[in-house]
Amino acid sequence: MSELRGEADPPQRSRIAAGLGYAVLAYGAWGIFPLFWKQLAGVPALELVAHRVAWASLAYVFVLGWSRRGREFLRAIRDPTILRVLIPSTLLIGSNWLVFIYAVVTERVLDASLGYYLNPTVSIVLGFVVLRERLRAVQWLAAAIAGFGVYQLTTLAGGLPWISMALSLSFGGYGLLRKIAPVDATIGAAIESVLLTPAALGYLLWLEWHGDAVFGRGPIRIDALLVCAGAVTAAPLVWFANAARRLPLGVLGFVQYLAPTSQLLLAVGLFGEVMTRVHAAAFACICAAAVVFSLEGWWWSRSGRSLAREVPAPATRPK
Repeated sequence: MSELRGEADPPQRSRIAAGLGYAVLAYGAWGIFPLFWKQLAGVPALELVAHRVAWASLAYVFVLGWSRRGREFLRAIRDPTILRVLIPSTLLIGSNWLVFIYAVVTERVLDASLGYYLNPTVSIVLGFVVLRERLRAVQWLAAAIAGFGVYQLTTLAGGLPWISMALSLSFGGYGLLRKIAPVDATIGAAIESVLLTPAALGYLLWLEWHGDAVFGRGPIRIDALLVCAGAVTAAPLVWFANAARRLPLGVLGFVQYLAPTSQLLLAVGLFGEVMTRVHAAAFACICAAAVVFSLEGWWWSRSGRSLAREVPAPATRPK
């Protein structure tokens, strides 16, 4: 694409620069998330997710009100075509949040990092199987390299960590559903948060009724962090939505590895988690696959070829 070769006009270059800024903000925030959740390690994981959902809903109400998109949100949440896609995506992202927070509070951030490194490979396979997307030769090579890393973990390390598989499969499935969802990214995220809110509030009220709730019964610092969980959840999704509208997918895909790389560095360098030789070899394979996949996507976007010709529209896409 010409804008990647430096031939774009100033407004377009400014748009690309802003997109990169938003992408770095989003994936950078996701990369250091473990530092935030570690401060709440004494709170049960399910209660943390419930607070994350409840306060994120309030954050989205503020964002939609500030951007004057309330009517757009109400139209979307009443649309059965949209809900048929977003209800299962809501269950997947809720499960993903729960597993990720569990990984952090149980000192298994290394497994979480591996899961997000695996996510592009899972997305490739899901696109091939479900959407019948045709993969290019280099994409098959990247999938094979990642598959070898998974094989090493499974055979030499006594099995692939379930946390890694749960995170990669849930987020891969989530990405697949959001790809075919006929709704804007910010509106979709707000709907998912609202759909989860009744269950989250019900669980928090149940804890309060039985005297087991953490909120309001401990240090004020913990209460403040729980409230901040809403903004911590909502802000990166808004930044990501802004980045996705401004950047080619190849560039956005490459920036995404900032998050699992940061999590890996935190796990080994700060949290003291142990990386064995087998894990290191598997990580090397999966990271190499990630680099191959991203560079191939970046080159393909630069080539100016039509992805519409390469990837036919799936029959399952909602009308």
